[in-house]
Amino acid sequence: MNLEKYEQIIKSGNCYISPQKKSLLAEALPGWPTFIYYVMLADHILRDSLMARTGKYDQERWRRSAFEIVKIIESSGGKLNFSGLTHISGKNGPVVYISNHMSMIDTFIIPSILLAFGRLTFVAKEELLDYPVLGSIMKAIKPITVSRKNPREDFVKVLSEGAEYIKNGYSVVIFPQATRNAVFNPASFNSLGVKLARKAGVPVVPIALKTDFQGNGRIVKDMGPVDPGKIIFVEFGKPLEVKENGSETHQIIVEFIVNKLIKWGGSVWDRGPVQCSSE
Repeated sequence: MNLEKYEQIIKSGNCYISPQKKSLLAEALPGWPTFIYYVMLADHILRDSLMARTGKYDQERWRRSAFEIVKIIESSGGKLNFSGLTHISGKNGPVVYISNHMSMIDTFIIPSILLAFGRLTFVAKEELLDYPVLGSIMKAIKPITVSRKNPREDFVKVLSEGAEYIKNGYSVVIFPQATRNAVFNPASFNSLGVKLARKAGVPVVPIALKTDFQGNGRIVKDMGPVDPGKIIFVEFGKPLEVKENGSETHQIIVEFIVNKLIKWGGSVWDRGPVQCSSE
């Protein structure tokens, strides 16, 4: 499958599900999926980093690169299940996407979908720009960076820079959790994305994802083992207009994510009673 075929599926239907394939090596050697995944991913990131350092990494290259990572995941035995795609294919103009954050793979998977529909940027930790190799790629995509040392400064920066990006036709992806975690904690899920959407006058689109296919490592957090037995789920909710102070919209987003994680067998921290959702 090439990029054009992949994007045709993404744009024309409500879902994308990976073709069913069996790997004899993966079945015979339990560590094979992790090994081949990181070998292919490292090669891919090194090549992208070189392009970024020479000024050749732009939105188009990012779009193609994200698709290449989809192929790496599937080649390593990973299975993707994307749904709710009609909620983003029919959007008219930029939006703010608000998602839970489970693993490093989130920043690969989400662009592979959203860049098919237009320009994009992320809110990201400032320290990512200083990472070896990966940092040059991060700088090339020009994210909105936050230090997480001064919440007030971060708040003002995201609202001002985010609104400017949206004005110029970019959608913005925000992970409101303090850090990525396989267990979703609604209490640590802030409303910054909703506030940005309200300021910019655009809808928010909730994203629920379960990406523990790639685990978080004990020594290097970005390099945990991969488990082909865990399906990668991503679902988009309906676009939501932010009303009044946005608290109701924020609660709808949290409930959407919680309900989807429960449906997929994910973990939610101290969730308490959850309202049923028709999403």
